[in-house]
Amino acid sequence: MASRTIPTAAPAVFAEALAALRAARTRPEVHLTEVPPPARIAPYAVALTAEVFGTDEEDDLASGRFVLLHDPACPEPWDGAWRVVTFARAELEPEMGTDPFLSEVGWSWLIESLQAHDAGFGAEAGTVTTVVSESFGGLADRPRAVELEVRASWTPTTPDPGPHLLAWTDLLCTIAGLPPLPDGVVALPGRRH
Repeated sequence: MASRTIPTAAPAVFAEALAALRAARTRPEVHLTEVPPPARIAPYAVALTAEVFGTDEEDDLASGRFVLLHDPACPEPWDGAWRVVTFARAELEPEMGTDPFLSEVGWSWLIESLQAHDAGFGAEAGTVTTVVSESFGGLADRPRAVELEVRASWTPTTPDPGPHLLAWTDLLCTIAGLPPLPDGVVALPGRRH
């Protein structure tokens, strides 16, 4: 992941959080890029975008954004000094568009990923949106398209944000349709942008 400079007035805990995020090793299919964070939401923030690729670099399976916010004033809705705000999107198999529980399953994938990485969290909130697109008329030959979007935020209750990033990238891989890595198997570091 390309790194940006740390604001000179940033507290040491924020610098440590950045270092932990930069040290996190994701699956090789996940390509992370550090981008400018949103302004005016918190005094300190870092933002990453991710793309999940299949075996072909041009086969973009999922994408999203991970933002870590830090406000020493502990905003009341956050219930802490840190907040993670995420977005994940992927196109799914057309037959999944008929599953009435798809949104609930999408949310459970996030919660299970956080739990699997021991990423303590609280004050979680979010939405899961399923979009089914069918074409008609001159576009009738296009296949049905199903897209899943998971927008979520939570307050980390553990000091290391690395497991939160890994949980989120696992969510991206899950919605991209990649099989989970078996217990005890560690993905080899992939090319990082």
